[in-house]
Amino acid sequence: MAERYSETALDHFQNPRNVGGFDHPDAIGQATNPATGAVMEIHLKVDASRVVEARFSAQGCTATIAAGSMLTEMLSGRSVEDLRITTEEVDDALGGLPPTRRHAARLAADAMSSALRAMGSKLPAG
Repeated sequence: MAERYSETALDHFQNPRNVGGFDHPDAIGQATNPATGAVMEIHLKVDASRVVEARFSAQGCTATIAAGSMLTEMLSGRSVEDLRITTEEVDDALGGLPPTRRHAARLAADAMSSALRAMGSKLPAG
């Protein structure tokens, strides 16, 4: 049975948003899926309270590219207090990935968690 992707996921794969990185990002998050070999890196520009811009680079399947693209759109303009992104949020935003490809949503969430750790003291207390 062929895997079916939503129109949203296919659009983000075919026309990925915010690809690349910054020379001087405020935070970088990286994640790797050893089982698939997929890799994702997230670059963030942050002002005092919001993500000004998010970019990504990824190597992987259709779902990995789509998840990275969607993650950047989910992050842009978001408050630094609201940067914790779950696998389910990425999957839902993409219209649901095929069950065998949900690992891509996990990879995006893991890359964001890595960026949060990199931000460390830049996050507001509380």
